[in-house]
Amino acid sequence: MLCENCKKRPASVYVRRTVNGVTTEAHLCEECARERGELNILAGSSFAFPDLSLGSLFSSLLDNLPVGPNPATLTGSALRCPECGLTYGDFRERGRLGCARCYSTFREQLEPLIRRLQGGLRHAGKVPRRSGGTLRLKHDLETMRRYLKEAVAREAFEEAARLRDEIKALEEKLKGGGEGA
Repeated sequence: MLCENCKKRPASVYVRRTVNGVTTEAHLCEECARERGELNILAGSSFAFPDLSLGSLFSSLLDNLPVGPNPATLTGSALRCPECGLTYGDFRERGRLGCARCYSTFREQLEPLIRRLQGGLRHAGKVPRRSGGTLRLKHDLETMRRYLKEAVAREAFEEAARLRDEIKALEEKLKGGGEGA
């Protein structure tokens, strides 16, 4: 979808305003949204913060994290993404990672931050209604198989047998369509 304002660039910002009971919607590119002042969501309100940015938000969150056993990795002086060259210090300043590999490079530093922001590390977004039950069953099946392997490795054979039976039941439910879950 193209920007409704310039009709040149792809729309990446959705703006919805209700004023005096009249709702207006617009799909804008980032540049047009910035020109119209739509990117500062608090502009014009009594809660306006002129220096509010994603980078400053991440930076303040990162400053409050406990320092682990290796402080050099937290400052970014020794840790650099081998693919894009971003340092952890650069991430702290910008609030953005440089590439997909940054997630694995800075994993130790990102996990506490993501856990603090989202309450966990696993994304729990919406699932389609039609296939939601099936997707949930498949996820449960993967989780149960992982638990089964761990139980066998620990030699907890009674737990492993129980998990095996639960896996069989889930597989049967999945073969039957999975929507009854």
